[in-house]
Amino acid sequence: MADQSEVKVPDMSCNHCVKRISNALKEGGIETFHIDLEKKEVRVNTTQLREVLHILEKIDYPGSVSK
Repeated sequence: MADQSEVKVPDMSCNHCVKRISNALKEGGIETFHIDLEKKEVRVNTTQLREVLHILEKIDYPGSVSK
């Protein structure tokens, strides 16, 4: 199993945000991820981190690596 990284997404505030992020990640080919709205973070495989950050930036939900 690949190492996991957490991406903080401070602008994620509701279930609509979660759905938008989830759809964008899936469309971008990211199949394995976990979104935690309460913590405002997305957990992904470290090998996909750069791609995830790029996708989030494109949909106006910039993220930063927290781990």
